[in-house]
Amino acid sequence: MPVLHIRPALFEDEDALGRLDRATWSYLHAVRPREEPPYEPFFGERYGPRDHLVAELDGRLVGYVRLGFPTPLVSNAHVRQIQGLAVAEEARGLGVGRALIRAVIAEARRQGALRISLRVLGHNTPARKLYESEGFVVEGIQPGEFYLDGKYVDDVLMGRSL
Repeated sequence: MPVLHIRPALFEDEDALGRLDRATWSYLHAVRPREEPPYEPFFGERYGPRDHLVAELDGRLVGYVRLGFPTPLVSNAHVRQIQGLAVAEEARGLGVGRALIRAVIAEARRQGALRISLRVLGHNTPARKLYESEGFVVEGIQPGEFYLDGKYVDDVLMGRSL
């Protein structure tokens, strides 16, 4: 049985995270076109290792979740937002996504957050089902917010109390 370990990201994870991000790209969850070389660094001014938890299966990086603030407003500082989640194709169905969601909820609580939210594309049924099973509820829908791969796609806001 593979051993799953969730840990904070390290700067040394940058290359592996960039490769994972590019390998998992799909219009099922991406609102930007596929990235082309030369690739931007995975970590940048807005997000660094401190904003990510990574999943390892038997020591190999197979997933990540990004946790941030939905706005820079002090009046909104009690809320955290999941701003990215990826699981390697070969690790799907092994509980990696669920483990990352549970770990990021625990991290948001540790940071003192009272709520956690996320945005997910309306057609991303697997992600929506996972989030719902972990207590997230739909709090709003922006119909046709994105035009992706020849189709208009809803943007769904989900959240839950901590």
